[in-house]
Amino acid sequence: MGIRRLNHAVLYVRHLPRSVAFYQDVLGFHTVGAFPGAVFLRAADSDNDHDLGLFQVGPDAEGPTQGTVGLYHLAWSVRTLTELAAFARALAEVGALVGMSDHGVSKSLYAKDPDGIEFEVSWFVPRDRVTPEMEAPVGPRPLDLDAEIARWGTDVVGAL
Repeated sequence: MGIRRLNHAVLYVRHLPRSVAFYQDVLGFHTVGAFPGAVFLRAADSDNDHDLGLFQVGPDAEGPTQGTVGLYHLAWSVRTLTELAAFARALAEVGALVGMSDHGVSKSLYAKDPDGIEFEVSWFVPRDRVTPEMEAPVGPRPLDLDAEIARWGTDVVGAL
């Protein structure tokens, strides 16, 4: 018995068209299904049926509150650091980027969608190139994307 991967996530959102536009325009998801009050999206490079469901709950719904019980964030991965840098630019352009961290084995962007739901976009060092120092738990460090691209190159495909 074992879990293979996260199949999809479903989020409650205040305004469905606004959220759909964000996930499509900024993160490159596309709609694969819908019914009144709900839209199902697939990530651009995914072979999944759908990766994200968005369910509208209305404009007066309370938003996520840091430090309370519930989901902290979702995390998606990209193939290359070049893609990660493109996401950093796109997220910054819409004011959604809230942080960037180097976790040794992964390089991560943190952002919030229009409802304040946090998510992460990461690139993972290929498993055969991970060193013991990278795996040592030292906490996140500031991410210098340009330095990481200089170190790993523009087309090294990260681990899944």
